[in-house]
Amino acid sequence: MKKFIVLCLAGLLVLSFGAAVYAQAPKIEFKASGFIDAIGIYDKNVPRYGSAAGIFQVTNPDYGTPVGDMKALDKKQTFWTMRGRLKFDAIVDKNLSGTLFLEMDSTRWGDTPGATGSKLATKDQLGYWTADRNALEIKNLYIDFGLPYIGIPVPMGFRVGSQPLAIRPNLMVYSDGMGITFNVDLSPVKAQAMWFKALEGKDWAADDVTVYGIQANAKIATFTVGGYGLYYNMQSYPFFVATAVSPVLAGIPSLYGLVQGTQQANMWWFGVFADGKAGPVNINFDFIYDTGTVKERLTAGIPDVDYDGWLTYLKIDYPWEKFNFGGVGMYASGADAKKTSKSGLPGTAVANPAGVGLSRKVKSFVVPPGSEAGPIFQEALVVYNGFHGDSEPLGIGDNANYNALSRGGAGGTAMLKAYGTVKATPWYKVTLQGLYVWDTTKNGTTFGTAVKPDGSLRNDKDIGFEMDLINEIAIYKNLSWFVGGGYLWAGDALDLKHPSGNFNFSPKNPWVLATKLLFTF
Repeated sequence: MKKFIVLCLAGLLVLSFGAAVYAQAPKIEFKASGFIDAIGIYDKNVPRYGSAAGIFQVTNPDYGTPVGDMKALDKKQTFWTMRGRLKFDAIVDKNLSGTLFLEMDSTRWGDTPGATGSKLATKDQLGYWTADRNALEIKNLYIDFGLPYIGIPVPMGFRVGSQPLAIRPNLMVYSDGMGITFNVDLSPVKAQAMWFKALEGKDWAADDVTVYGIQANAKIATFTVGGYGLYYNMQSYPFFVATAVSPVLAGIPSLYGLVQGTQQANMWWFGVFADGKAGPVNINFDFIYDTGTVKERLTAGIPDVDYDGWLTYLKIDYPWEKFNFGGVGMYASGADAKKTSKSGLPGTAVANPAGVGLSRKVKSFVVPPGSEAGPIFQEALVVYNGFHGDSEPLGIGDNANYNALSRGGAGGTAMLKAYGTVKATPWYKVTLQGLYVWDTTKNGTTFGTAVKPDGSLRNDKDIGFEMDLINEIAIYKNLSWFVGGGYLWAGDALDLKHPSGNFNFSPKNPWVLATKLLFTF
């Protein structure tokens, strides 16, 4: 009996010691990273904040085109903008970590107070005089964890929370949102399954927006080859639409009058890509196809709008000693203005008066709602976004729509670009590039609004030829200064209809001078 008691006491001692050891806080490694930039812009006729609904045509607040307010047209504009991002990672080990990613913005140095334009409260207004703005935003908040060993000798893991939905971000989709992703490493094949909740709506109603996706890639010789499929089941479309402001909110912009969309949409994207090295050259290739339907649910007799667009992209680089020579070819299908409206929504009149009827088909390449592919498509300084696109979506080609489908950075355009870069010293690199851009919209144009004498839209193709010079100077290891300029010799596809009648005019050639000071850590 005494032996039994002694053994029990010893066992309890072992258990208590083990529990104490287990209760010890795990050793957590904290990491911080991010950047701070300061961007200065001096330009003429470079629209910013692309159309909130434009499938093929930019309706730009600075120009007011085509509604007639052209106060900013042909005038020089200058401003400064700023962005900072701070990422915290709490790492227990390779199988468990948590991430908090913060963002701070000043849309303009000298931001105006209150809610203006697309801003909510003091969001993006870090530049307000006297500062003290509520400009701190949560970009991401998620947990990464690997699955414990369950008899399958394959690394697997989940990411849960607000995280990037990123698939070929410069062309296809980059959106931050709530979701769950599952990753599996079947080397040489890696795969990812995705589920995101873009809109919940009412908990008891089937009015939500859910995103499903899968992508996989494999290392084959010197190339990484992959493919993906993405499905947006949108029981509410657009996600939100602006309505008249109630009297209670008089004087506050209509952003506060947003209500859930009453239409329905189902959209698919399929893509293949290849990145790698063939002999002395580096190659990046993409092909993307979108298809789907938008339906009117409340009004009978409104035809569905079918989507069917595509994009292909090829980039070739030839590095040689201190030099790099390259070229890019890109084609993104455009809409037919006799078959779709500027928004593409069911029940809206086609854009070209010569095609009388309601919107029924969109052949333009489009990206998902909320995709920031437009600002990330940094192929130039004027027509597309350049190095200054991190903080401010600039460029005629920018079109980011957070509630509905949009052209992204490329839809309705095509281009051929050649460039050369030389790293003249360890701290200085210079790039000279030229590109020709043309319009792929039919019976209308992607950016212009020019008309024929009868009032129907002209079908111009020449967007123009652009030359850019970009300098990158490494002041310190973590501090770089970019300065560059771009000039576009505009073609007929940028002509505009005059507000007072069926005649047109040509704005002066767009140009931009930009500088960015970038601190990374």
